[in-house]
Amino acid sequence: MRGVSNMKRDNEQPDWIHEEGLTYEDYASLPEGKPRYELIGGKLQLMSPAPTLEHQLISNNLSVLTNEHCRNDYIILAAPVDLILANGEVRQPDIAMIHRSRSGIVTRRGIEGAPDLIVEILSPSTALNDKRSKRETYAKYGVKEYVITDPVHRTVEQFLLNQEQQCYVLQNVYGQEDEIVTSTTVPCLTLPIKELFRDLDIFDK
Repeated sequence: MRGVSNMKRDNEQPDWIHEEGLTYEDYASLPEGKPRYELIGGKLQLMSPAPTLEHQLISNNLSVLTNEHCRNDYIILAAPVDLILANGEVRQPDIAMIHRSRSGIVTRRGIEGAPDLIVEILSPSTALNDKRSKRETYAKYGVKEYVITDPVHRTVEQFLLNQEQQCYVLQNVYGQEDEIVTSTTVPCLTLPIKELFRDLDIFDK
């Protein structure tokens, strides 16, 4: 692990921050607070600025809906939370759901293993990462279901894992106001589109 004493005075970040081959221990030694990073393939990647208000409204709606229907059977964690998939791979999912029978992967460090389901909420600055890099990573490490929520188009894409090929297959796309997102991986999960995008119409005025 790199030492934390050798900091740059201007932003208090370690001078090794742009190196490759970093591990979770290096990641965990970063100063608390902003800026925030993900650890991708052993290299730190700066996360985007504060999420948009649309993102935060959907995140709140997701937390309400998932806890209302699933908290008895699932541990539900919302960002910021460290998802430690490997020593050189640490991500920050918006919502992660872990069945209570697998609660052992939830530790004081974060989530140490693949959740059953992950939801990411797109922002203009994160859309490509969520649709490409994170999707590939989550499939590689065995996340059974990946849900991408799009605040701009107000749609939900649902992907299921093909375990043999370690890739996702598009299961469904939701976008009609009367539709309900359901999951085969997490049977209790029901996300009415109308409730998921609740209050977003305030930005249409």
